Amino acid sequence: MKLRTLRRTGALATAALTLSVGLAACSDEDSGSSATDDTPSSSAPADDMTESEGMDSGMTEASTKPYGDACADIPADGPASFTGMAAEPVATAASANPLLSTLVTAVGEAGLVDALNSAEALTVFAPANPAFEAVPEEDLNALLADKEQLTAVLSHHVVPERISPDQLSGEFETLGGDMLTIQGEGEAATIGDEGATVLCGNVQTANATVYIIDTVLMP
Repeated sequence: MKLRTLRRTGALATAALTLSVGLAACSDEDSGSSATDDTPSSSAPADDMTESEGMDSGMTEASTKPYGDACADIPADGPASFTGMAAEPVATAASANPLLSTLVTAVGEAGLVDALNSAEALTVFAPANPAFEAVPEEDLNALLADKEQLTAVLSHHVVPERISPDQLSGEFETLGGDMLTIQGEGEAATIGDEGATVLCGNVQTANATVYIIDTVLMP
């Protein structure tokens, strides 16, 4: 607001006094308005933060949910349920899963149970029983009888870190020291050179994220 300069004359003294009173009143009103305006603006960030936190919370909850058609085969309760597996380390959790009995046998033959259960964080691409059934019986029996080769094959299915569905795409070093290539994310992901697909993904155990897949991967 630009004030006009008043000529210092006796004839305008009264006008100057009136103007001063008016300015003081205006100043008081501006001050009150400013205080009122500040109140909503100070509370607005809190509202925004609450909304943002709600969104983050929702995203976190969604990111922990399993996905895939085969998840319907997981029992609703008991040790083999999602809740039951989440409470156990990965090898123990897999032993209760009805889709993974052949894998559990192979892990036992390779002597990897303790190593998997004691690891801090893993991602396991776990072939379901039909994946092993697709391997010729003679080849599967030979693999199970060769501990060194069996360990190499099983280690190729394990990455020593947790990988969420939206992080799947890329190359990952496996527990065996070789590389595993994954194309795409989430339900669209294909695993390894074999192009394995996820039957039931993002299954949580106490120390691992598990993706149950339809193919045995070879290093």
